[in-house]
Amino acid sequence: MATLCPHLCFPKPLNIRNIPNARFLFRSPVSALQRLFHPPSPPHHLPSPPSYSPHREESAESQIFAPKLRKKTTFSLFLLPNHTIPIEQGLDERAPAGRERMAKQLQVLTALDAAKTQWYHFTAIVVAGMGFFTDAYDLFCISLVTKLLGRIYYHVDGSPTPGSLPPHVSAAVNGVAFCGTLTGQLFFGWLGDKLGRKKVYGMTLIIMVFCSLASGLSFGHSSTSVMATLCFFRFWLGFGIGGDYPLSATIMSEYANKKTRGAFIAAVFAMQGFGILAGGMVAIVISAAIKSHFPAPSYGEDPAGSTVPQADYVWRIVLIIGALPAALTYYWRMKMPETARYTALVAKNAKQVASDMSKVLQVEIEQDQDKLDRFTTDNRNNFGLFSKQFLRRHGVHLLGTTTTWFLLDIAFYSQNLFQKDIFSAIGWIPKAATMNALEEAFKIAKAQSLIALCGTVPGYWFTVALIDVIGRFTIQVLGFFMMTVFMLGLAVPYTYWTTAGHHIGFIIMYGFTFFFANFGPNSTTFIVPAEIFPARLRSTCHGISAATGKLGAIVGSFGFLYLAQNPNPKLADHGYPPGIGVRNSLFLLAGCNVLGLAFSFLVPESKGRSLEEISGEAEEEEEEGV
Repeated sequence: MATLCPHLCFPKPLNIRNIPNARFLFRSPVSALQRLFHPPSPPHHLPSPPSYSPHREESAESQIFAPKLRKKTTFSLFLLPNHTIPIEQGLDERAPAGRERMAKQLQVLTALDAAKTQWYHFTAIVVAGMGFFTDAYDLFCISLVTKLLGRIYYHVDGSPTPGSLPPHVSAAVNGVAFCGTLTGQLFFGWLGDKLGRKKVYGMTLIIMVFCSLASGLSFGHSSTSVMATLCFFRFWLGFGIGGDYPLSATIMSEYANKKTRGAFIAAVFAMQGFGILAGGMVAIVISAAIKSHFPAPSYGEDPAGSTVPQADYVWRIVLIIGALPAALTYYWRMKMPETARYTALVAKNAKQVASDMSKVLQVEIEQDQDKLDRFTTDNRNNFGLFSKQFLRRHGVHLLGTTTTWFLLDIAFYSQNLFQKDIFSAIGWIPKAATMNALEEAFKIAKAQSLIALCGTVPGYWFTVALIDVIGRFTIQVLGFFMMTVFMLGLAVPYTYWTTAGHHIGFIIMYGFTFFFANFGPNSTTFIVPAEIFPARLRSTCHGISAATGKLGAIVGSFGFLYLAQNPNPKLADHGYPPGIGVRNSLFLLAGCNVLGLAFSFLVPESKGRSLEEISGEAEEEEEEGV
């Protein structure tokens, strides 16, 4: 008769999927008990199940790849007479259930999931991270020089205020790169699943380097032609940047082990903070250097002389420098091998993946083309993006990743791109007429660098430190909630913040919104889509999610440009219609954060699980009612 061992202890709820052939026991509570204590005799024609001992000898190869058995209390359940099956909480590849599950997964994938942090992990973080450093630098540096562009190319003689970009030109200069990014995310995301991550990775870098240089060399005999050329090259710059989003995230997720995968992907994304900071620092250095060599009076004293001809070099140098970090990492990107999961699960080349990962992991990995063929030809793992099976398995997940990223980017980019307008509104940056062109560029760069240093960069690295501890879902919900709180804290007493003596408090509150954006949904919306979708659709789905986010960035950058204008037509910027003001705009952004928090509940937690387990690629078909 079946008996239970006396040392019953449950560290966590029992997972019946880890019990081989145990599903038939759980049709109902009554039948389960009957079968537990009065089990049917096993058919005599079946061989006896192999005995299992956690102390059995193992080959040197298995000792290399099998993680150590976790020291948790277990119990033994006798399902059949005289046959003991140990049950371990979680999945241990040395238990029979673990061996059955892991047998379906290639050895190289098991090795990657269980690998300790090694040098190649840090190399991948640096190589992919420098791409994101460049992305952030190129996307956000334009906001540092738009005021300068207005003074240089749209000066109006006799005007009491310095020249500024007309509304349609300002919207195009600020937003055209986002249009290109959206297109690039969709195109290169799809291409990354078709041609491979590595091949497409090189293409995006070449586009970014070329267009960064071309943007700074924009030519023309009139202001219109210069702006048109600038917008043309910034669109294609954004196109290349767009490809970096799905590819960097996918490559890092497929290289990382499951224990620290979130931190590695977050570290790549955290380079965006350094890119924003670097843009401000470069603008500070260049504008200060030229200002010291070519002093000029303020606009109020001499409207024409306040903008020296050499000021035209400032914005061009700032844009051109964006090509350097991308160019420096091109060689290392091309030296990276294709990810094991793409080579195995999409390209289906067991020999190549064994060769590549043996070099990366510095261990011998055997190739098993037969096992790979069985895994990849399983009909359950061959559905397409527009299939009913994808809709059933991942439709809600894709809805969650797209909506949360869309709502987050409305709030994030509207604030980031137009910090200079907010700083001017609260009086932190002096009136434009009291400064010359280079002085204004210097103060705008200084203000944005301070916000990046105190709010943006720390938020990213808090995510790196805690994402594999408290999980993606907790960080995302906390971030949306705190962003809502601080935006309401800015909007409700807005009149108080804009009065003299209270500007520092406004800046602190404003900085906290960036901190919780980056220690929150700005990081997690990038990380999660790279983890929860199947390998053959991972880059595509991440590209769709990211493109929806950039649609939100376009709404934020174009919409906030008009909405934030003063309701009084006389106080609105030249050429702009009256808006709802900064205060009411902050209320709208707080509402976006509340919606983002609600849609976060559609996204699953992926902490500590393998990519194949999260995406369902390694799962068996479940029987109804189990």
